[in-house]
Amino acid sequence: MHELSLCERLIDLLQEESQRHAFHRVTRIRLAVGRFACVDPEALRFAFDVVRRDTLAEGAAVDIQQPPGLVWCEDCSSEREVQTRLSPCPICGGLRLSPRGGDDLTLVELEVA
Repeated sequence: MHELSLCERLIDLLQEESQRHAFHRVTRIRLAVGRFACVDPEALRFAFDVVRRDTLAEGAAVDIQQPPGLVWCEDCSSEREVQTRLSPCPICGGLRLSPRGGDDLTLVELEVA
C-alpha cells in the first residue's frame, strides 16, 4: 500500500512546516487526490489515521477532494473530463487522449493551532 508511504512523507512535510511557521498542532488537513493519481482516497484516509498517531496531526480532520481527470482529445481537439485513463472521449468517442490534469496529490490547506 503506497498510501502509507505517502502519508509518512506528509507527516514529515507537516513537521517541516511547523518548524518554519511555528505551529504546534494540525486540526484539519485538506488534500486533493486526482482521479488519475493511482491513489485510493479511502486507503489514504486509513493510512493517515495510522501514521498521525503521536504526531502534531493526531486527531486532525481529513478532507479529501477528488478533482476530475482531464484529457486532451486529439480527434475533436477539445479538453474533457473523463472517469478513467481508459475512458473514450465523451464527445466524439475518440481514444487518442493525452492526460492534462488529475494525476497529482496536493496538500491544499491546513488548519493549525
